[in-house]
Amino acid sequence: MKLEHQLVGIPLFEGLPLAQLKALAGICRLCTYRKGQLIFAEGDEGVGFYIVQSGRVRIFKLSPEGGKEQIIHFFGPGDSFGEVAVFTSQGFPAYAKAEISSHLLFFPRAEFVALIREDPSLALNMLALLSLRLHRFTRLIEDLSLKEVPARLAAHLIYLSERDGNSAEIKLDTSKAQLAASLGTIPATLSRIMTRMGRQRLIRTEGNCITILDRIGLQETASAERKLL
Repeated sequence: MKLEHQLVGIPLFEGLPLAQLKALAGICRLCTYRKGQLIFAEGDEGVGFYIVQSGRVRIFKLSPEGGKEQIIHFFGPGDSFGEVAVFTSQGFPAYAKAEISSHLLFFPRAEFVALIREDPSLALNMLALLSLRLHRFTRLIEDLSLKEVPARLAAHLIYLSERDGNSAEIKLDTSKAQLAASLGTIPATLSRIMTRMGRQRLIRTEGNCITILDRIGLQETASAERKLL
């Protein structure tokens, strides 16, 4: 399949005509990263942005003291990341690492900006996607700074359920250690909270599969209207 036809299903390029997709295909490069390989580090020059063709990428920050990792997000097929490089001359604001063996499409900043100057509709799609992502990260910051861990976990489970079409069945695509890191806690604390949620019939956990048994109760926990016993 030609690359321009692969770009059709990518949210960032949704609705673009074939001529623009061909122009985008003409400037992108295919990059392959092995599991655990660093894609870029915080502060590296923002020379372009990436789209995940296959695999999964972890975006994270490291604390100045001791390098404690705070996971920001995981990106999978069709997701783009590093777009801040397109609009600024600043470095990347976080680290990116291949969670598994991954194939990425890389779009160099200079060539992409030249295409935007020719057709601003490219920028409109990108701004819409970045606005949604900003809203998501604002909620993440609020959860990490204002909510207790049970509320953070409940909110995250609801988010995963909504992402999958409000499905009651959630399959975690990360380890529980990584989930704990993304929620700003440790695995032992996360396990205790999951056990308490199970006892109160909010969720049922089987390996990496979580079933929501009481969505209303979970929402009340997420909003801190309900406390775990």
